[in-house]
Amino acid sequence: MTYLAASGSELTGRNMWVCGALCRARAPAQLGQRLLPESRRRRPASASFSASAEPSRVRALVYGHHGDPAKVVEAVSLTTQLELSAGTAVSGIDGIPWSRLGLVSPVRGSWTNTALPQPPPAPGLKNLELAAVGGSDVHVKMLAAPINPSDINMIQGNYGLLPQLPAVGGNEGVGQVVAVGSSVTGVKPGDWVIPANPGLGTWRTEAVFGKEELITVPSDIPLQCAATLGVNPCTAYRMLVDFERLQPGDSIIQNASNSGVGQAVIQIAAALGLRTINVLRDRPDLQKLTDRLKNLGADHVVTEEGLRKPEMKSFFKDVPQPRLALNCVGGKSSTELLRHLAPGGTMVTYGGMAKQPVIASASQLIFKDLKLRGFWLSQWKKDHSPDQFKELILTLCDLIRRGQLTAPACSEVPLQDYLCALEASTQPFVSSKQILTM
Repeated sequence: MTYLAASGSELTGRNMWVCGALCRARAPAQLGQRLLPESRRRRPASASFSASAEPSRVRALVYGHHGDPAKVVEAVSLTTQLELSAGTAVSGIDGIPWSRLGLVSPVRGSWTNTALPQPPPAPGLKNLELAAVGGSDVHVKMLAAPINPSDINMIQGNYGLLPQLPAVGGNEGVGQVVAVGSSVTGVKPGDWVIPANPGLGTWRTEAVFGKEELITVPSDIPLQCAATLGVNPCTAYRMLVDFERLQPGDSIIQNASNSGVGQAVIQIAAALGLRTINVLRDRPDLQKLTDRLKNLGADHVVTEEGLRKPEMKSFFKDVPQPRLALNCVGGKSSTELLRHLAPGGTMVTYGGMAKQPVIASASQLIFKDLKLRGFWLSQWKKDHSPDQFKELILTLCDLIRRGQLTAPACSEVPLQDYLCALEASTQPFVSSKQILTM
């Protein structure tokens, strides 16, 4: 096999730019030049797809190794055209095909970094081309994609599922179908689609995906709802219905109540007739946040400090003790949730923001018979059929149409300001989800 060295000038030195108050100076991550195996060019299959003579500009946020997202995520400009000149195509990086990114390959030429006001792409990623639409493929123009904690953890390398590198960031988002392959049914141009599974890479303007990687969603729901539909509301719904047989009037308690999952729990629980006890960390804007959660349907809002006070005993004389606790924090916060669970109740852990272990006393397990469970939506998808996930999505869309489920508090950020969005996503007491708009 013949190998071609990546061409193009290597950019070195420290680049500085500012994207608002949260952004800071940084040096672009250096992936280093790599040897890339030569491969045949990919020819387009017969499909309802046409390309203009002039390649259009595509953009993506790519990381080539794990670390601080603000340091390792790079903006890459791409070009779209269906065929490459002979001898210029390469199969990927270290044998990882560019098709995993929805791309064809790098081509000869200098760096393309003029489309975005941010640092150049890392060495080895140059003029990338959008993959041709195969018979079972779907060409998607991304509309919006949120930044979730799981996205950050995945880039850091601290997640249960890690894509092969290089990878496009983002596990969730909504796009509009531009064209479909000749053998694709059930999806047509103009439809809205979301990822069927994590790791698809949604932080980009467009891509070509396999049809099985996508799920259609109705386009009559708000864009922010569609962009944030596939992770947090699904997690909230499954935890509310899968672990305890709750009846209208029953109570649940949760921490991280202002998170995307927490806000979805409040609304879905209200739709099911359940009462919610919502725990927050103390903060400067506590009253404002409390009012916002109550407007969503929260029955009770209490701080972590308040949950430890003796007054909570009298509180639970008027409010049924919760049979279900939802833990996204761990440490002392999860211990307090357990302390207030009704005998025989269940605590479900779906996150670990405090990076501290969940600790249950022997007496809680023996005398109260409390159950400790975990939930990960990715595992739920593995254990259930794609049709069951589609049914879940449609159930949530019905709640959205009825006004019983809205998107979490969001801040829309243009893709070129991705550094600001990444920084904001890791700041404490930021209750607004960052959504990248394309």
